[in-house]
Amino acid sequence: MRHQKHRHQLGVKKEHREAIMAAMATALFSHSRIQTTLSRAKALRPFAERLITLAKKASQATDGAEKLHYRRQAAARLRNPAAVQALFDERASEFLNRSGGYTRIYKLHPRQTDASPMALIELIPASDEGYKKSKRGKGSAKGKGKGSKKSAAKTSPAEATVVAAETPATPAPETKA
Repeated sequence: MRHQKHRHQLGVKKEHREAIMAAMATALFSHSRIQTTLSRAKALRPFAERLITLAKKASQATDGAEKLHYRRQAAARLRNPAAVQALFDERASEFLNRSGGYTRIYKLHPRQTDASPMALIELIPASDEGYKKSKRGKGSAKGKGKGSKKSAAKTSPAEATVVAAETPATPAPETKA
């Protein structure tokens, strides 16, 4: 059954799509970031991440035949020997400690000529830890915002005074005349 096989078709035939992905992945691995349309960036992400995973598997493999197998699999998809060599020899060591998520997509302004949504896709540096999740306090749960009937009913006037007393007052900004 061919269910859910229509992702990232990009309006071109299979052979053309494979050539586009190979060329864009080559540029991504050589320049670390490229600017393209948002749909192409979203299509490139899983393609590039699979190649990086192959490079990681090759660097962790002990058997020489297995390393060669992973390199040939990547060469078949990437089609550029220099890009394969750079990926396997230089880039693979950067991603050894990451368990996925090797690329990041930033949305940019629409292209001026045809208003296509543009994006910047980049390889995440090894030192990047990503975004930190903020720890929510006990009182900042969902549904306890302004004007909520639940929050007004559950909060007693004494608790409201304590919360108001704990929040520091912000001084007014000084202006020079």
